[in-house]
Amino acid sequence: MVDEAWARRFFPNTSALGKRLKEGGCTSCPWTTVVGVVKTVKYAGLDSPDDGTVYRPIPGRGVKPVDEGVARFRYLVVRTMGDPAAVLPSVRQIVHDLDPALPFSDVATIDDLVGRALEQPRSLSILVAGFAVVALLLSLVGIYGVMAYYVQQHAKDISIRLALGGRPRRVVGLVVGQGMMVVAAGVGVGLLAALLSARMLSSLLFGVGTADSLTFAGVTTLLLTIALAACSVPALRAVAVEPAVVLRNE
Repeated sequence: MVDEAWARRFFPNTSALGKRLKEGGCTSCPWTTVVGVVKTVKYAGLDSPDDGTVYRPIPGRGVKPVDEGVARFRYLVVRTMGDPAAVLPSVRQIVHDLDPALPFSDVATIDDLVGRALEQPRSLSILVAGFAVVALLLSLVGIYGVMAYYVQQHAKDISIRLALGGRPRRVVGLVVGQGMMVVAAGVGVGLLAALLSARMLSSLLFGVGTADSLTFAGVTTLLLTIALAACSVPALRAVAVEPAVVLRNE
């Protein structure tokens, strides 16, 4: 039996059923015929490439295995509808009845195995997400501070526009537009840097491509939305002040 990754690797344009192979490049070994194709299992880890797996039947007693190293241990997979811990004593007893000399160790559920495999990627993802949240908050504070300073420096010009009959909505749009131009340039540079560093981040991703368009679009939309809010607040506060008060203080 072979998995789908092995079939795609060696027979990409045809079915692997009925094909013959000699494992490990052994020229003197007998031919092995593929009788079935099963789903791919990531034994080497989520971030490892799927090179393919070949499953052989377990040889009986007195039969010399093809690979002596592989025959030193076996995996027993048990499917149960109830609590795995409740079934474990029965499985242990059955193995003991088959051969009292067989060791029975390293018992784990599929959830445990998946949890172990995801432990390091999950920790790295949480760390990266924490840095991303901090960076987002710093960006929000920075944009708000810059726009507040910009509005303060141009408070006289804004008041004159309003005093001469300028519409507050148009003045707000002018101020926000100035800020969003700078933000858009920064987001563009950030997207370019993310694309250039995609290979470095590929080891932290699973199920998502390094150039996933949906992810880039979502992050860009989030950044622009937050920046728009940070630019709008100082502008709205500026047009809410009476022009006469500002001009009198000037």
